[in-house]
Amino acid sequence: MNWEDPMQDPAPLVEKLFERLHEAGVVKAALLSGGRWGMDHARALRYLRPHEDVAIPVAVVDPEETDRARVWKLYEMGYRGLKMIGVGRDYDAPEYFPMYAAAEALELPIVLHLGVIGGGIDYARTHPRRDPEAARRLEMMRTRFRGPRNMSATRMHPFHLDTIANNFPELRLIGAHLGGTGNYDAAASVARWRTNVFFDLSGGETIERHAVERRLIGYEIGVEKLTFGSDCGADEIHEHVDRFVQIFDDIGLADDEKERIWYRNAAEIFALEPPALAAE
Repeated sequence: MNWEDPMQDPAPLVEKLFERLHEAGVVKAALLSGGRWGMDHARALRYLRPHEDVAIPVAVVDPEETDRARVWKLYEMGYRGLKMIGVGRDYDAPEYFPMYAAAEALELPIVLHLGVIGGGIDYARTHPRRDPEAARRLEMMRTRFRGPRNMSATRMHPFHLDTIANNFPELRLIGAHLGGTGNYDAAASVARWRTNVFFDLSGGETIERHAVERRLIGYEIGVEKLTFGSDCGADEIHEHVDRFVQIFDDIGLADDEKERIWYRNAAEIFALEPPALAAE
């Protein structure tokens, strides 16, 4: 949906998204759908059904309201993963364990936002004082998002994935944004020792630069633990893919390592492909 115009018909936006995915060479896409801030889960699925050859529906959920029964219902509806962000407690709060148990039993991977939630303006790159578009977005945010928000990056830290993984060892977890700016060492530590914890490369050019400068790809975090992610508008997907094509070449990844990050790791996480293990 269009966040600046929530009443706009989403159908053309959905069609445009799949056109851009096709142009970028994307063959499968885990799409965060329905729930907390957009259309409900059932309506979101109706827009994705014509694109079942590409779309893997991932339900955005609030763990304060999502119990075992709701997870099973989402699975029966056709969702094949869950997404969490902006939670009211730490990700590893015991109150969330029934939801994790249900997801583990149904083999539903969970994507977890990690780190600070981005806003409408990246103050490291621009400022309303000097950028008219940033000024416009600031005014829009002030109008739409009034008052305090009960959110904290400390509740969405990579070390919480360690607790979850220890309690639910078969539950596949994808930490977003390489753990979040400022959390890379923690993300690398969890990825190093927890079998079913992975991290995606979404988050834009700042995180991409950090991934190169801090040798996060294939060095601090093994290539089997990483998966591509976009987290951008439809018109930016191809550019995002192109940047990673260049990054993977620049850091010297082999073709099979690139394939792992582009497709194979995610295919195994979402049970599209069987896990490949080394032979004796």
